[in-house]
Amino acid sequence: MTEQMYRTGALPDRRSVGTMGRPAAGGLLLAGAAWVARAVWEVRLALAGEPASGPPDQGGGQHRPLTALEDSYHLVTAIGGGAVVLCAVLFLSWLTRLRDDARELSGEPPRYAGIWLYLGWFVPVVNLWFPRGIVADAFRRIAPGRRLPVSVNVWWALWLIGMVSGVGLVYEDSTDQLIGRAYSGVWPLLVSDAAVIGAAVAGALAVRTVTAVREERVRARERASAVPTGAPSDA
Repeated sequence: MTEQMYRTGALPDRRSVGTMGRPAAGGLLLAGAAWVARAVWEVRLALAGEPASGPPDQGGGQHRPLTALEDSYHLVTAIGGGAVVLCAVLFLSWLTRLRDDARELSGEPPRYAGIWLYLGWFVPVVNLWFPRGIVADAFRRIAPGRRLPVSVNVWWALWLIGMVSGVGLVYEDSTDQLIGRAYSGVWPLLVSDAAVIGAAVAGALAVRTVTAVREERVRARERASAVPTGAPSDA
């Protein structure tokens, strides 16, 4: 929608962000649950101890056959990767609609160009604040003067911890190397897992909170537009 449509009284579909918000929050919780499973398997690996044959990644491109537990960890991480992809699709759909609705409600163009909805997660340096900035910008246009929900900042802080830890959502090590880490010292893995799980829960809460504020603003606009011109309002 455009600023012209805002000025002529057009309102966003009240159901749009609300309908997308529920799957987006669910996708975040699903990703969090996948990381809980990863943490459980990493604890199981640590308790089982490294086999006498050494870690799966033997170095020099050599890999020994996996144990049943190690093989199941590969499966858990693969399922977790699929959950993250689904979560990303649902969250970006919600964020795109939220950004569009903020433009319709405020009549002002967004601070960030649309391409940053996607590139903002991957471009080095800017990925440290652009995604949060897009959410914050949309919220402030929807509810000017209101404080950004704490859950948004908690979500982003925990996301950054999981990202920069090297073993969270964004990591360079192979699954076999992560298994080796679980054998040699599982606590850094579990700390990173906890950050990712916390980010998922806080993100789901942030989606619900921001969506609720947006729907409140739309209802207020609908009530105001229903009052005939020149007629006194209930206030």
